[in-house]
Amino acid sequence: MHDLIARASAWLAEDPDPDTRAELAELIEAGDEKELAARFAGTLQFGTAGLRGELGAGPMRMNRSVVIRAAAGLAAYLKKNGTPYGGPDAGLVVIGYDARHKSADFARDTAAVMTGAGLRAAVLPRPLPTPVLAFAIRHLGAVAGVEVTASHNPPRDNGYKVYLGDGSQIVPPADAGIAAEIDAIASLHDVPRPESGWETLDEAVLDAYLARTDAVLATGSPRTARTVYTAMHGVGKDVLLAAFARAGFPEPVLVAEQAEPDPDFPTVAFPNPEEPGAMDLAFGRARATDPDLIIANDPDADRCAVAVKDGGDWRMLRGDEVGALLAAHLVRRGVQGTFAESIVSSSLLGRIAGKAGLPYEETLTGFKWIARVEGLRYGYEEALGYCVDPEGVRDKDGITAALLITELASGLKEEGRTLLDLLDDLAVEHGLHATDQLSVRVQDLSLIADAMRRLREQPPTRLAGLAITRAEDLNKGTETLPPTDGLRYTLDGARVIVRPSGTEPKLKCYLEVVVPVPDRADLPAAHARAKELLEAVKRDLSAAAGI
Repeated sequence: MHDLIARASAWLAEDPDPDTRAELAELIEAGDEKELAARFAGTLQFGTAGLRGELGAGPMRMNRSVVIRAAAGLAAYLKKNGTPYGGPDAGLVVIGYDARHKSADFARDTAAVMTGAGLRAAVLPRPLPTPVLAFAIRHLGAVAGVEVTASHNPPRDNGYKVYLGDGSQIVPPADAGIAAEIDAIASLHDVPRPESGWETLDEAVLDAYLARTDAVLATGSPRTARTVYTAMHGVGKDVLLAAFARAGFPEPVLVAEQAEPDPDFPTVAFPNPEEPGAMDLAFGRARATDPDLIIANDPDADRCAVAVKDGGDWRMLRGDEVGALLAAHLVRRGVQGTFAESIVSSSLLGRIAGKAGLPYEETLTGFKWIARVEGLRYGYEEALGYCVDPEGVRDKDGITAALLITELASGLKEEGRTLLDLLDDLAVEHGLHATDQLSVRVQDLSLIADAMRRLREQPPTRLAGLAITRAEDLNKGTETLPPTDGLRYTLDGARVIVRPSGTEPKLKCYLEVVVPVPDRADLPAAHARAKELLEAVKRDLSAAAGI
């Protein structure tokens, strides 16, 4: 306890934030050993997702002290790796932020650290979608970018996402190099943080982003689909409305209760369109206004969710369904280039690309990998992430994805058809590719490690009565993929991938079954069979993993 108090007191002496100073002082005064031990059990680790964690005092929480160290480590890494600095040719670092608690403070601290290190820093004019930051890096010729966001995490969290000058998120070995520079910082007193010297960008950078969205849509395409839109208490509304107005779509009907930024996310348990209940208000608005589709962004608007009327009510499309729809739309428009997705996404994309004679690649999970595919034209991931304009934004972008899916819905509407009709066409052409997820959120991270160990030591041989024809431990890598903590099972007509989440305390299992559909009349039976198989796979996998 004496050592714990000493470490906490040393941290307190350097903490620049009166809020976390007061919080930590109270814990020290109360002698709260359990809470202090949790805060000082180590340090929040910087990795390929940057930093993400709960707000609070201490090295295991997100706070200004942790962010200043991260920024100083990034600056040192950039300077060591040949980035020009000092004077008019200094490397530019662009900084964006969302509307979460402390995001603006973290952005200002980052700008101060970059300026103090001899780099140039430019901060976006206000809380804006993450894709605007990703665009600005390439548009302004920056050497790096930082986005302060925790995306769709709970309100108590925040995060720190790092991009290099190609506009893509960092991957190894850059993450380890930056982490080493962070670890080398002995004291915050060694980090210069001037009070001024950085630039606050004006609206020109947002205007340029919006102008770039013109490239997403086909000239003269129908623009008639009516939408209900929710920003999920995030920063997407103003940018999406401006993009839709520019494109000539009908003005979306807003879910008013979720339209404005609110870091407490009062109407949802988790501000993620995929979470149960998150879309309830949007469904209610759609029942009252009868649009053609519902569009939702997550709080930093890099993801796009889509819901459609199915029979008498509304339902969310899975990310894999939207991914396939956008791919089919782009193929129909005659685009050229590589289609790519992560290994946890549906294999249907490969079938669509193959039929169109287009190159196709699978990557590890995350847009940091998808965005680096050579010749990329379209990339998606099942977690509602779509990159539809890689020359503009080399990352997932919920604004441009919303434009493209609304263009598709408009074209189908002119033909008297819907997105569900096109999904049926794809099932008949390629087989019904049905996906689901078994996702377990834990408090104790050791439960995830235990489940992975159990599956490695006692791998299942059958799931849902289907023989496992190939079992791969992705820790060892494959011919086309670098090593990652994951397991992949190939079955006769099915596929399962198990991996720990990189950003949340979750074990995620991605399931896919493929059921042949000889004719449209066979679709109901195929859907019933797919549902039955997915439930059986989920049940058997849960038992095998002990979760």
